[in-house]
Amino acid sequence: MAWAPEVGQAGSTLHALRELGSGPRGLTEDEAARRLADAGENVLPGRRPPGPARRFVHGLRDPFTAVLLCLGLVSAAVASWGTACVISVLVTVSCALRTAGEHRAERAAAALRDLVPTTATVRRRPAPDAPPAHRELPVGELVPGDVVLLSPGDLVPADLRLLRTTGLTVHEAVLTGESTPAEKRARDLAAGALRPVSAAAYAPAAAGAADGSVDGTDGCDRTGGPAGRSRLPGRTPAERTPLAYAAPDPAGAPDGAADGLRTTPSPARRLTLVPADEASAPANDDGAALRRHGLHRTASGPEYADGPRASCPGGEQDAPDPAHLCFQGSSVLSGTATGVVVATGAATRLSGALPGAAAGWGGRRVTPFDRSVNGIAWTLIRFMLLTAPLVLVASALLRGRGMETLPFAVAVAVGLTPEMLPVVVTAALARGAAGLARGGEVIVRRLAALHDLGAVDVLCVDKTGTLTQDRPVLHHAEDGHGRDGEEVLRWAAVNALWTLHLAELPLPDALDEAVLDAAGDDVLPAAEEEYEGIAALPCAPGRPLSTAVVRRADDSRFGLAGVHVLVVKGAPEDVLERCALEPAERDRLARRAADLAADGLRVLAVARAERPSRHRPYGPADEHGLEFTGFLALHDALAPTAAEALAVLADRGIAVRVLTGDHPGTAARVCRDLGLDPGEVVTADRVDGLTDTELAALADRTTVFARCSPDHKARIVRALRANGRTTGFLGDGVNDLAALHAADVGVCPRAGVDVAREAADVVLASKDLTALDRAVMAGRRSTGNIAAYLRITLSSNFGNVIAMLAAGLLLPFLPMLPAQVLVQNLFFDAAQLALAFDRPAPAALRRPTRLRPRDLLRFVTVFGLLNAAADLATFGVLAFAVRSLGDDGGQEAFHAGWFTENLLTQAMVMLVLRSGRHLAEGRPPGPVRLATTALAVVGLLLPLSPLGPLLAMTGLPPLSYVLLATVLTVYGAALTVARNRYARKVGG
Repeated sequence: MAWAPEVGQAGSTLHALRELGSGPRGLTEDEAARRLADAGENVLPGRRPPGPARRFVHGLRDPFTAVLLCLGLVSAAVASWGTACVISVLVTVSCALRTAGEHRAERAAAALRDLVPTTATVRRRPAPDAPPAHRELPVGELVPGDVVLLSPGDLVPADLRLLRTTGLTVHEAVLTGESTPAEKRARDLAAGALRPVSAAAYAPAAAGAADGSVDGTDGCDRTGGPAGRSRLPGRTPAERTPLAYAAPDPAGAPDGAADGLRTTPSPARRLTLVPADEASAPANDDGAALRRHGLHRTASGPEYADGPRASCPGGEQDAPDPAHLCFQGSSVLSGTATGVVVATGAATRLSGALPGAAAGWGGRRVTPFDRSVNGIAWTLIRFMLLTAPLVLVASALLRGRGMETLPFAVAVAVGLTPEMLPVVVTAALARGAAGLARGGEVIVRRLAALHDLGAVDVLCVDKTGTLTQDRPVLHHAEDGHGRDGEEVLRWAAVNALWTLHLAELPLPDALDEAVLDAAGDDVLPAAEEEYEGIAALPCAPGRPLSTAVVRRADDSRFGLAGVHVLVVKGAPEDVLERCALEPAERDRLARRAADLAADGLRVLAVARAERPSRHRPYGPADEHGLEFTGFLALHDALAPTAAEALAVLADRGIAVRVLTGDHPGTAARVCRDLGLDPGEVVTADRVDGLTDTELAALADRTTVFARCSPDHKARIVRALRANGRTTGFLGDGVNDLAALHAADVGVCPRAGVDVAREAADVVLASKDLTALDRAVMAGRRSTGNIAAYLRITLSSNFGNVIAMLAAGLLLPFLPMLPAQVLVQNLFFDAAQLALAFDRPAPAALRRPTRLRPRDLLRFVTVFGLLNAAADLATFGVLAFAVRSLGDDGGQEAFHAGWFTENLLTQAMVMLVLRSGRHLAEGRPPGPVRLATTALAVVGLLLPLSPLGPLLAMTGLPPLSYVLLATVLTVYGAALTVARNRYARKVGG
């Protein structure tokens, strides 16, 4: 059987089950095994991580490594076997380091997946005539047609068609980006009219029904379910409640498909007043007073007009995400359900959001690291292609030499190349990544991403979960005249307290919890002692308000007639409609509510009324003639470290862009509360009307983009990159995949959905900007060390090449033999490896760091010419000092003198030019100090050692050392002056 995601999604429940060849009793074990063999495991498609051998081969494609390989082949072709062997060792070490680092990152990322349980409760039968049983199975073994049981905290393991639901709400933020929970109902339930069920009508069904029919328990333990379920951390199952909604039993329902349904109440509804971009109302609408001020209500969720509106039964079938379907990757917030699997693995909706599944995403993006290394590599290639022929031609024309100078020409080209660059780059990045991973805070999945993090100058984030905690807190309470509303908060706390006590909601309402938190110990004990709860009417679909009926415990009238107090709290529109107010007063209060909402606050109205006590139940009809009490204004709780982290990022030279689906007022207020100037908030509809060029200019100066869909986020990220900004994006859901892929650096927290973690370059332990700042600083340190190596090596090599060319033309002998060049490069390269472990100066980390070929070329030109001048001065000193030693002795002394001077000048360059530090800042760190000391010792002693004659070098006359010291002193002073001028020019 070929399974398609459309199978089982349309039509009636009976039709869907027939399409899937299943039923409420579940599949048999044999049939499930057959389908598993046909359909494959329920795993998301993805590339298989490359093995060590493949990673090693990929490392050879690095531009710097490719340059070295070419030089190695040329060296082997001219029989310069020493050079070829050294290059082979360097290439092998570099690729091995890179392979090991990326393999460790891959293992760490795989370990994150193991932290999430991967089982689901499935109803199956051992044989066709056997009663069904509930089994805990690995998610990968689910097949189309399996009947799955869901309870609070479960992760939806596959795409499901709901058969039965009990007050089900699902969190789909990983798919849609909406923080508002979505209501889910079986299609048969959605088609029926809701009717209230009394407490007497509720009766738990017997557990363990032999026929496997889908009854009120769905065969699932509501108190927690079997151990090992794929639950979200911190979730607790809802308790049963006698307050319920139910649907009439449809005729002709299949075996247990919709019979005798008993459901728990709809989940706690969050009440809010939302600013609307466009709102209108008919002339006879009682809520027109609020709608004229740009307000409308939403029946669910704390978000502004971003989430689903108040839904009506039967109206969701035409929605983009039908209420009778649950998609893999979402999570159950409240309620229970039974569903049949309609799609697994690559056929799920979650799989369709994987990178590469959407058209237009293209292949692997070119990152800032790629652009930098490619630019530098091609610059080196041009120099080398020019240098070797130039040496051959000049030697032939001026000295009449032929191909005997070819080894020397190759040695000169090798001398220009930073042979250790692949090793230093890999070592610096791997060291930074390993340091972050040891703390358990950051996992760098792609080593080059650490460089890109250090280069980021724009970071795009969402509001919810990054800047805020996605839970409301009280901003203030006020009465109808705008005065401090202590009495308003007291009555709101009474409503929240007794609603939670009496309604037995499946999940506490976040706004009620915020009210109780704000009331604190000063109000809550008095509320419990002073008032006694009688009844509660919680919020429900289409009813964005709640009512608590209480009486005074010490009411002197209790013995006579008794008085009940109705305390109503909810959306201002609904509360004001039920208050006994003059039209002008109602209109004034509506304007005040609109002003609060426009300021980014969530608004609740509170009202109350006294009624004679009675024994019959209370209902919505009793909510009339209320006395208006006041307003409560709430806002999202800010993330504890967000304000500090934003200030630190700004100080680091990183601009933050907030890309959110929320209302502009909400986003702007959060930014202001965090000390971030929102400026002009741009909405998605304006983005839609801009060309890519216009959007790039707008994105460069805009801080907040509101009402953004996933496509808008990705387009804004691409616009920032097109404008020359190195852009990072922090996202955790499937809806963020496009933006994660479009950014230079994609960052995902560990709690993000699996596919988002797989698409990200960097994984954080938490969605915390503080951890990201530490990763940025590690990237800047690594990049700073790499840049220091390039500056030092290329300027020294460039100066040496110029000096060699000049000496080759002016001297009757080669200024340095190929073996001497090779040994000198080996010592210098070994010393420079210490730069990968250097600690850059604080000034070098204040701004985003990036390897810029043009800046590097200017630096190399200036300091290379300075180095060449020192070498030429050395030539003059050596020619004067060794003139009395004869031809053979003079040549060997000359070679020794230049060998010593080269290593000493290179040690000096490492100390002066590394990371832009001044020597006065303190002693160099251990590795660099030891490396430069060892380099100087080798330069002074090697010509005098027994190895000197083997390399055709001999000791210098004493006068030579005095003259060389003079040259080095002058060179050191000139180098320091030039470095200081360069630092002032670039602001370093």
